[in-house]
Amino acid sequence: MAAEYSMNQALQLWRTTLVDSVRADGPDLSARQMAILLIVYGEAPPHTVRGLAAFLNISKPAVTRALDTMGRLDLVRRKRDEMDRRSVLVQRTVKGSVFLSEFADLIRARAARL
Repeated sequence: MAAEYSMNQALQLWRTTLVDSVRADGPDLSARQMAILLIVYGEAPPHTVRGLAAFLNISKPAVTRALDTMGRLDLVRRKRDEMDRRSVLVQRTVKGSVFLSEFADLIRARAARL
């Protein structure tokens, strides 16, 4: 059964997890980048720039900028869709999977202390 948290506890969990993440030796992602990463890894593929923009209700250039940064960090990879050359697929990477696994570990560790 999932633990239930008050608003203050939930925000404290989020804050302390973010602080732990910032202090860790790894990428410091923006909320937009983290949202995109969680969608790419948490939802079934395929993922496209167009689809991510529509899902988040943000512009395609905003998604592209976020993907540029995450691509340099090797958290995601972009590839032209061979079936529809106008579309760009966003793919998972091993490094991105490890990053999210470690972030989940931070959340679990902090939640255990509440």
